[in-house]
Amino acid sequence: MFDIQQYSRELQQREGIYFSKSDRRISYPESGNQHCFQLEDSSFWFKHRNNCIRTCIQKYVGAQVFFDVGGGNGFVSRALQQQGIQTVLVEPGYQGCRNAQQRGLQNIICSTLEDADFFPNSIPAIGLFDVVEHIEADLPFLKSIHELLQNNGHVLISVPAYQSLWSKEDEDAGHFRRYTRANMEQKLCDAGFEIVYSTYIFSLLIVPVFLFRTIPSRLGIHHKAGQNTTHQKEHAKRGGLLQQSLDALWRYELNKIQQGQSLPFGGSVLVVARKK
Repeated sequence: MFDIQQYSRELQQREGIYFSKSDRRISYPESGNQHCFQLEDSSFWFKHRNNCIRTCIQKYVGAQVFFDVGGGNGFVSRALQQQGIQTVLVEPGYQGCRNAQQRGLQNIICSTLEDADFFPNSIPAIGLFDVVEHIEADLPFLKSIHELLQNNGHVLISVPAYQSLWSKEDEDAGHFRRYTRANMEQKLCDAGFEIVYSTYIFSLLIVPVFLFRTIPSRLGIHHKAGQNTTHQKEHAKRGGLLQQSLDALWRYELNKIQQGQSLPFGGSVLVVARKK
């Protein structure tokens, strides 16, 4: 049974959701959660990321209480909850929390990490899945994560890879930067962590991102009209031989992660680190 009093005394429950007393501004578009909510269940990208995250948690962290910070609509949290991991969604966007509630999430906190005012050294494991790139002062933020974790507690992070792939999509999403595996590891080490495992994922996506997002952005070509439809097409499963090839690639990546091996390149970085 989840007891919020073990982690914070600054949260109040209503409508089945815990709320902080204040409402801090975040670098994420208001429509972002609802847009993702329409994509997630049918998206190969969200599904594969979930599988990679779940594999890392099972291999390196174990089934303890897991805080999914900035977890949006609870797509990751639901997958972990279904695996029997007690999961707590921490999401500042009210619409995201309501969407997570629709998905059957049991433990939801509508708050930024700062406003939730969690006790230091109280949380066993934290996930930051495509969150850190939204934080302008990323190193102080990672240091604050370090302070919240129990001794030997874990943080799992995914971020978009390579600043060279920057595009208008990043600006629209409220990103401040993209990362390499090396500089994400260095940030974590500077914040007081030791690296347990790191890899790139989505190895196939570098080329299409560069061709269809980065190059048009550099040329000043932006297609705002029908953007949601474009994203739905990008995330939709393909048919036939192409889909079979993609499925085989995602299985290959998962197998590498299960074996503790790292992929040399990819569209995202995935890191597991432990508090020293």
